[in-house]
Amino acid sequence: MSRYNRFLYGFILGLILPVLFLWIYLKRFYPVDASFFEIIRQLFPSVMLGKLFLLSIMPNLIGVFIFYKQDNFKLGIGMMISALPYLVMAMIMM
Repeated sequence: MSRYNRFLYGFILGLILPVLFLWIYLKRFYPVDASFFEIIRQLFPSVMLGKLFLLSIMPNLIGVFIFYKQDNFKLGIGMMISALPYLVMAMIMM
């Protein structure tokens, strides 16, 4: 596992994971049969999208915890840094 302990791998994983989690969450729990981008377009001016961004950061934080426990610090730092744009967007929308 130490050969995957790179900042770039954690950064890319951290950018993709919240979007994937948000897509799964909206497909599972949002009651409209619309596409992912249409749902985001409907939620854009509201506070609800900011709360969804905060929720989508949770898999990153769990990943940071797991990688730190396994002593893969560069992967954890990459995931933590990549969560910051989502956090900033969530704070702006609230």
